[in-house]
Formats: sequence, structure tokens, C-alpha cells
Amino acid sequence: MAVKPKPDKEARKAARLAKREASRARRKQIFEAFKMQRREDKALIPIMVGVFLLSVLVVSGIGWFFGLHWIVLPVGIALGMLAAVSIFGRRVQKSVYAKADGQPGAAGWALDTMRGRWRVTQGVAGTTHLDAVHRVIGRPGVILVAEGAPHRVKGLLAQEKKRMARTIGQVPIYDVVVGHDEGQVPLKKLQRHLMKLPNNISTKQMDSLEARLAALGSRSAALPKGPLPPGAKMRSLQRTVKRR
Repeated sequence: MAVKPKPDKEARKAARLAKREASRARRKQIFEAFKMQRREDKALIPIMVGVFLLSVLVVSGIGWFFGLHWIVLPVGIALGMLAAVSIFGRRVQKSVYAKADGQPGAAGWALDTMRGRWRVTQGVAGTTHLDAVHRVIGRPGVILVAEGAPHRVKGLLAQEKKRMARTIGQVPIYDVVVGHDEGQVPLKKLQRHLMKLPNNISTKQMDSLEARLAALGSRSAALPKGPLPPGAKMRSLQRTVKRR
């Protein structure tokens, strides 16, 4: 009589298979991103090759000086590959931000991709013109990030600040307008700008603050979750927002 495999063995096998599939999907995604970037960025491969060779030559030169040339060569190759991959990642990120810049929903997308203990709520206020204010809770306090026409988002920010003031007490409120005019923060520098703000509250205070602000709800219609693709029909999307 055949012995059935134990449940824990089956679970481990399923976990290994799932991990393998996730790894395969990740490699495929990276390869597709590389092909797309290579088509749009003709300098990508020459720069990656140049960085790789430079890293190998520098490390090999140091090894040659100390008489360890063949020993440090594998280290140089590893560092060269790491540098080339890093260059690829930065150029892809730059390309993605360049395409998203100026599109409705781009600031909310950039906030959602932030690493660390940031609590992001997209579209706490907005207009039918797809202007929006997003709320971020972090160690600095509360940050309101607006995207859209400056003359409209200025009023949205003022209203949202007033609405929150009675709920959050003395917690600092920062406001940021995404754009390229004076006093605004470009999309590609948004995450860096927020991370440079000083720490004013603890993680425990963040939890309490998030619960209190969640009770306020949202004053905006459904907005796009991410940058609106170029060529999308703005009028039809605005009509959808109005109906909601």
C-alpha cells in the first residue's frame, strides 16, 4: 500500500514551486524591461559595458599593484556586473518618471512606491478636472501632496488642512505641490523630498494618527490609480468621475 506524503512535505513542495515561479516571473519581467529600455535608450548597452569594463580594470589594477591580480579578478567581475545592473535600474527609473511626469495620478503612484513606514492615502480630495490631494503619514507628521493645476490645488490644500486641524492637534502638516514651477517639487524628486523632512512623531503616534484621519473619509471622486496613459481620453474619464 502506497504511503501518502505528509502534509508538511506537500506544503514545502508547494512553497518551493511557488518561489520558483515567482523567481521566473521576476526574471522575465526584468528581461522585458531591459528589452524595452534598450529600444528607447540607445546609450544603455554602451554605458553598461563601459561601467563593467571600468570596474574590472580598476579592481584588476589594484590587484596587480599588490601582486594579487588573478585573485581579485573575480571580485572585479562581480563588482562590474553589480555596477552595470545598478546603471540599468537607474536609467529605467528615470525613463519611467519621465513618461509619468505631468500625467494625472502620477504623484499618487510615486507615493505608493515609497519604501519605509509611510502610510499613503490617495485622493483624499480632488476635482472633476483630475486634480488631487494625497495624504501621507510618516515620521515627519502629515504631508499633503497635491497634483494638478496650481490655482485649483491651492484651494484643495487649504480646505484639507482646515478639515484635519481639529483632528490631529499639534502634529506638523506639510504641503507639497508636484510640478516644475517655482516652489513646486518635480515628480522624480518627490520621494527624496519627503525623506529629507525631519522626524517629529513616533511610529506609535503614526498608528493613532492614521486611525483618527481614516474616520474623516475622502472628499474626492474615484481618481486613476497611477499615471494616466498618454492618449487616454480625458473627457470621457472626467465624465466618469462626475457620475461617481
